[in-house]
Amino acid sequence: MVSNKMQDALNAQINAEMWSAYLYMAMSLDASFKGLNGAASWFRKQYDEEMSHAFKFIDYLKGQLAKVELKPVAEVPSSWESIAAMFSQTLEHEKKVTSMIHSLCCLASDEKDFATANFLQWFVNEQVEEEATASGIIDALKYIGDDKAAVYMFDKELGSR
Repeated sequence: MVSNKMQDALNAQINAEMWSAYLYMAMSLDASFKGLNGAASWFRKQYDEEMSHAFKFIDYLKGQLAKVELKPVAEVPSSWESIAAMFSQTLEHEKKVTSMIHSLCCLASDEKDFATANFLQWFVNEQVEEEATASGIIDALKYIGDDKAAVYMFDKELGSR
């Protein structure tokens, strides 16, 4: 069983994962509006992934016989100036999520909650992948610059995710 403090922290993470999903859906819609269908598809898959993360936390809490409390999801931005701006925000957001996961790991350690610490390791590894992916895309977009043909081709590649 998790402590009340851990339960509250995990419920906050559920909200953060749903906010992340909402952010990526907004990015998907904005990319689609701008004709960047590959990026729209990529961000839609990110939305799905973030929702699956929220459900991992929900299922874990339920399995620990802890109460799941859904809170309102805060508003997210609805447009970005470019695909590069979207991925720049993606990286910054994933770094924030990494920090949140690390804080949960510290709390689990402080609480000597070994089951939760073990559960969180999957998310630690996932965040390494999330940050590396976003960084790689940003690097490619920096290389491409303002070359519209290259952006078009890269958008097609993003759609193959």
